[in-house]
Amino acid sequence: MKEINRRQFLSNSTKSVLGAYAGTLALTVKKSLSAASANEKIVFGSIGLGGRGRSLLRTFCERPDVEFAYLCDVDERRGGGLERGLESRQARKAKRVFDLRRVLEDKEVDAVIIATPDHWHGLATILACQAEKDVYVEKPPSHNVWEGRKMVEAARRYKRIVQCGTQNRSAPYVHKALEYIQSGKLGKIPFCKVFNLKSGGAWHMRPDSEQPEGLDWNRWLGPAPKRPYNERIHHGGWHCLWAFSGGDMADDGIHQLDIARWLVGKDYPKSVHCSGGNLAFDDDREVPDTQVVTYDFDGLVMTSELTQWAPYMSKTPGNIRGSNAFPDWPQNATRVEFYGTKEQMIMGRHGGGWQVFTSAGKVVAQEYGRPGDAPHRDNFIECIRSRKLPTADIEEGHRSAILVHLGNISCRLGGRELTFDPRTETFVGDDEANKLVKREYRKPFVILEQV
Repeated sequence: MKEINRRQFLSNSTKSVLGAYAGTLALTVKKSLSAASANEKIVFGSIGLGGRGRSLLRTFCERPDVEFAYLCDVDERRGGGLERGLESRQARKAKRVFDLRRVLEDKEVDAVIIATPDHWHGLATILACQAEKDVYVEKPPSHNVWEGRKMVEAARRYKRIVQCGTQNRSAPYVHKALEYIQSGKLGKIPFCKVFNLKSGGAWHMRPDSEQPEGLDWNRWLGPAPKRPYNERIHHGGWHCLWAFSGGDMADDGIHQLDIARWLVGKDYPKSVHCSGGNLAFDDDREVPDTQVVTYDFDGLVMTSELTQWAPYMSKTPGNIRGSNAFPDWPQNATRVEFYGTKEQMIMGRHGGGWQVFTSAGKVVAQEYGRPGDAPHRDNFIECIRSRKLPTADIEEGHRSAILVHLGNISCRLGGRELTFDPRTETFVGDDEANKLVKREYRKPFVILEQV
């Protein structure tokens, strides 16, 4: 699909952002943005081959107009079976690479899927935009507020389609819920509750060790501070440390926060306050295992409640997500509740549907749900061709991620109430809080001010 001259790109790659993982890329942007032929295959590279990366690759492979040219992960032990699986689905043989620069240098690649650990989402997305690739980036899109805004700027400057992995925005039942709310039947909505009440256990660090053969640990760390290899961090424990993650509100709760913010029609809160911390276990996690965040919007209060220890709470079961049934709402771990002046709506994510209640538990409206993964994928492909903004455009993903970041900053400052200025995306009169709007980037994995 691409017809752009890469000579300047390749000659500069060793000293540009792509070659040095810095912040700007010297490219001559001459790509036509006209819609591609519907019969033309869109060539993908998949960056990050863990569980979510594999799931997305399988979902995209279902489309006959998609083929994968690259499978990329810094760990050689990941993704071996994917190459063999692709052989039966496409004529092209996908190349296995371990450096995302190899994917971004190839002018044949039209788009990339970024399913790395969270701390790489921002830099990888910006690099891809600068290399003129469209991007499907998993949630949360950013590690911090400042980084998210740079992602938006890069998408707009290089005219890229950037879809965030908040797939509920493409689920038909969520669109029908939006229509119901906009009809006014719930009445005014002054209060909304978002739940992420998960089970879990204590998390303990293991001793550092030698990095395993086949893993580039330095590149895995990327923008995060340099530290010795630790198996516990590498295999999922990064979710528990601020250097890599925003905790489970970033990893899972952002789905519910995004639904809520979208359906109530809000962009930025005026202020935020968080209560909680590491309360259930005496363990090594830095992120909270118990967290209640209160967001004050104009005319609306929204709360986000999180646990990492409640064994009696559960996500919507798979058999309900794919059937005409509703979850057991009181013990559904990932629901959203909209309190209107006339009616109440309770909604599940990733399927689960929604029901509207009046007094005495009477149901007056309902819609069964199905997961939004396939329509979200289709929306991304359609937007690659049409150049229209996708349903989960990076600007919307950024605004929902801000809710996560603000709640975590308040938590890290001991539950301080913070006033937020949406024009500057900084805090009013709080230098200590503003230091947490941006991270320190480890050279050479740096995002510069000018993307």
